[in-house]
Amino acid sequence: MDSLTLESATSRPIPRPRSRLRHRLLRHPGARIGGVLIMIVVAGAALAPWFSAYDPIAIAPVDRLQGPSRAHPLGTDIYGRDTLTRVLHGGRISLAVGGLSVGLALAVGGTVGAVSGFFGGWLDAVVMRFADVLLAFPAILLAIGLLAFLGGGFWNVVLAIAIVYTAPLSRVARAAVLSIRHEEYVDAARVIGAADGRVLVRHILPNAVAPIIVEGTLRLALAILAEAALSFLGLGTQPPAPTWGQMIAEGRAVMTFTAWPALGPGMAITITVLGFNLLGDAIRDAFDPHAAGR
Repeated sequence: MDSLTLESATSRPIPRPRSRLRHRLLRHPGARIGGVLIMIVVAGAALAPWFSAYDPIAIAPVDRLQGPSRAHPLGTDIYGRDTLTRVLHGGRISLAVGGLSVGLALAVGGTVGAVSGFFGGWLDAVVMRFADVLLAFPAILLAIGLLAFLGGGFWNVVLAIAIVYTAPLSRVARAAVLSIRHEEYVDAARVIGAADGRVLVRHILPNAVAPIIVEGTLRLALAILAEAALSFLGLGTQPPAPTWGQMIAEGRAVMTFTAWPALGPGMAITITVLGFNLLGDAIRDAFDPHAAGR
């Protein structure tokens, strides 16, 4: 009986690290809630023309500042445009700006930080001092300064936010590389004659990617907030394209009459940022080896 039990126990497949990671992530309540919120926002933005038959740009003065109704679930704005339609279409711009800016910051900052942490020396000193200069400015003020120089527009907003988040992401990548560059498996790869590039790409980066992914996910939420703030100030994507920050700025002018023009985009920002924050926290816990028994 004992031998059969031992045989059945030893014959069970040992779960792979990726499967354990996926299992912990799927069991995490934050990942479930955050994933659902993000899927709702992404689906609404992607399928905006199918969810609403209204034009997000065409004005209708006769319908201005209407309250919620069957025809307009979130009411209308000061130009008579359907608020729900503009919220859905505005999600396209906010998600695109957040994804592109963080992706660019990850590509540049992650690469520079990993290389500087791996080689060290004068290269590391120069890169980190440049990062310190960028980090000395508050993020939103640096973005405003960059847009004052570059001008408004979709791609300039993407570039400005990417520059703002390149420095913190490079520091995270550098710290991750520094923590493992002297591990035994790295030294073993050097001993057998592996070149520096191969050691960095094949042995260090795959083991340093966890904190970079977590930081990138959390920065997505901050990038969406930054885009909304810049649009609120009139420095983001220019009208008549709908953006959440711009809609809040327009709704602020009529807050004494009705809150619906600003409430819709405000709730959209809240749901999106909450979803990415919950997902980022869940990914961090899933990558944490000490969280396996929780």
